[in-house]
Parts: sequence; structure tokens; C-alpha cells
Amino acid sequence: MDTEQDIITASGDNMVYVRPVAVADLPEDVQEQAEGLDELYALHNTDGDRLALVRDRKLAFIVARQNDLAPVSVH
Repeated sequence: MDTEQDIITASGDNMVYVRPVAVADLPEDVQEQAEGLDELYALHNTDGDRLALVRDRKLAFIVARQNDLAPVSVH
């Protein structure tokens, strides 16, 4: 979160959680598409539903913001 607007937006329904996911924990068809990566980053809504998988953390935040979502990092 970088600005006051991000903090205000994060309290709404458009918040998404960004967390690392081990490729080995994903279904085989997704593992095949991971192109040798050990880790991807998932975006989850507040209900815990996975919305997207992307190559790296920076891209996860970019994708979230491009879709008017407020990303929050989860470890």
C-alpha cells in the first residue's frame, strides 16, 4: 500500500491478498505451464477464492491495481 487512497480502498470489497504459492502444490496442468519456476504468486479475494496466478510479486500487484483491486501482501 503506497498512498492514503490505497488504505481507504483496502477496507472495501475490492481488497485482494497476494501470497506466494509453491508450484509443487498446484495441479499438474498448472505445474507444466510454470516453465521451471518453483514459486508463483496468487491473488485471492476476501473469501479466499483464488483469482489469478502470476509469475512474480511485482506483477501480482500490477495486475491487482489494473483491475481496480487493492493488493495486500500475505505471508
